[in-house]
Amino acid sequence: MGMRSAIVVGGTGLVGSNLVNVLCNSEEYVSVTVIARRKLEFDHPKLTVKIRSFNELEEKDIEFAHEIFCCLGTTRKKAGSKAEFEKVDVEYPLQIASLAKKCAMHFIIISAMGANEKSKVYYNQVKGKLEKELMALELPQLSIVRPSLLVGERKEFRFGEKMGELVLKGVNPLLIGPMKKYRSIEAVQLAMAMKVIALFGKKAPVTIYDSAQLAGLKMPVKKEEPPVSREELFNWDKFKEEELDPIDDEVVFNRNKLQAMQVKNESQQ
Repeated sequence: MGMRSAIVVGGTGLVGSNLVNVLCNSEEYVSVTVIARRKLEFDHPKLTVKIRSFNELEEKDIEFAHEIFCCLGTTRKKAGSKAEFEKVDVEYPLQIASLAKKCAMHFIIISAMGANEKSKVYYNQVKGKLEKELMALELPQLSIVRPSLLVGERKEFRFGEKMGELVLKGVNPLLIGPMKKYRSIEAVQLAMAMKVIALFGKKAPVTIYDSAQLAGLKMPVKKEEPPVSREELFNWDKFKEEELDPIDDEVVFNRNKLQAMQVKNESQQ
């Protein structure tokens, strides 16, 4: 498991930047490639960055990887129009998944908690459309993560999300049982959850993880075997107890039997 390679598409955003950090500092991964539209502020010996326009991605840009993590996403306001928003949140991920179908074992993508193509909320409707079309591609393995409101230090200020973050910070403890999936989730926890899904997630063709599941995913703790004491390592009394019976020379060297065999061989010549 310690010789894995990963591709992260969209490694400059809130989750993507955390994920790149997590993977590069993980003993399980030896190679992490980021495909992004601009340079990263983060650097690491395991890291390779490909600066690409997503409009011009080619098959050669997506090389073999155990996992491809798609962290692309924007807002309608930032995109400027519905068409541009859907280009980033639907067209680009589908294009990348299509290119990756033959060279990646597992495609892991960030969607949204309320993703549903029949939703009356436009954002959730778009995410639902993306999920449906990704499933239709019949990828080797597809994992869809549906986080609630993401919490973390963004490079750009989003007033609506900041206000939601402050509200949910006080409400989170009250959201229990089935309501836990509505709790906000730290971006670094989502990044860690995506790594756990890559290494230990379900092996089904398609798996969807809600926010409550994502918040609870952690790397398994390695069990350390207790050290062997010197007394146990050099337990001479045990060897004495298991000592074999002494060898009977008369049994091993049965001279009469040997002589009989020699006589038999001479008579046959």
